[in-house]
Amino acid sequence: MILLDYPYTSDFLIETVVRNRFPVVATKEAKEILQGRNANLISEADAIAFVKANPLNPVYTNSENSIAWIQQNLKDTPLPGKIETFKNKFRFRELIQDAYPDYFFKSASLSELGKMDISGFKFPFIIKPAVGFFSIAVHKVDKAEDWPSIVGKIEEKIEKTKALYPKEVVSNTEFIIEEYIPGEEYAFDCYFDEKGEPVILNVLHHVFTSEYDVSDRVYSSSKQVIDRLYQPIMDFLYMIGSKIDLRNFPLHIEIRETQPGKINPIEVNPMRFGGWCTTADLTWFAYGINSYEYFFNAKKPDWEKVFENRKDKKYSLILLDNQSDVDQEDIDYFDFDAIAKDFENPLHVRKVNMDKFGVFGFLFTETSKGNERELEEVLHSDLKKYMVLK
Repeated sequence: MILLDYPYTSDFLIETVVRNRFPVVATKEAKEILQGRNANLISEADAIAFVKANPLNPVYTNSENSIAWIQQNLKDTPLPGKIETFKNKFRFRELIQDAYPDYFFKSASLSELGKMDISGFKFPFIIKPAVGFFSIAVHKVDKAEDWPSIVGKIEEKIEKTKALYPKEVVSNTEFIIEEYIPGEEYAFDCYFDEKGEPVILNVLHHVFTSEYDVSDRVYSSSKQVIDRLYQPIMDFLYMIGSKIDLRNFPLHIEIRETQPGKINPIEVNPMRFGGWCTTADLTWFAYGINSYEYFFNAKKPDWEKVFENRKDKKYSLILLDNQSDVDQEDIDYFDFDAIAKDFENPLHVRKVNMDKFGVFGFLFTETSKGNERELEEVLHSDLKKYMVLK
């Protein structure tokens, strides 16, 4: 069963759902997204009854927005509790604490931040909402002297959101303070099958321009990345599975490799793969693996076969966002044809409404070994040369 929701559902996901007759919960949002396509719609009432009667039935959503529907309608099932374990970053750290005994983390309410003595904390550290409820930026604290100004920024942001949320919610906002995790960053999609066995569907290297870069411009997958991290990731997933019963459960996970073969999670996103149908769709364009079908049909990738003809290829997901000094209102359109021509083998160009979503789109590419320069160039580009001004 699948919950389709905003902000974005790809044509590839829609086509997969329709072709396979996957049951789609007939929410208002799903019906709008499907636009009359001949999907296997089931009423919300029937969906609720079915999941309660079949708690191990696979459930997938393409968007965090649908979690509210699950929490509201499936209270009598294990799903809301499992989702909360991952969505609440402090609770998740508690879950895996014995696997990372030296890792520093602490929870604090908004009212406690200004009075907190951080002199004994390990620097640098990160502070962020324990649950991604507010659009508050994640802050890195390098030294104690920076703390008052960072707390001030957080309080200012909360103050601006008071009109949007009940007072009880704002005043009880919980934060997690945790040590900064160094190392190369990776993201992967996976699921636990009906028996609780983990299945890896892809692994992507999140490439940055520097340690201060926080953009999502380039994610790249390859045989080398998957071969090297496959076993450490499987060990990590088995560890999670030993602590919480996960069956027919999809996840999108971000990690850092702190030492060769040693990983530490940054974030675990339940019930879905990568946002905006990005990582799961790339897996199809790159490897011929339809992640949605693999999850619902309990299939596992045959990586040896996948890489028979792809040993020297790198597959990338490129976010086309505006990092230039050009204001959006001054841009007439983005030249997707021009940027596609600057790549050896563009696999798919995904155009989105910049005014609505804040990005131009996404590019899925195949790059041969020795031609990585094209990825380096787009990583450092502000993309201004592809913007046609008014």
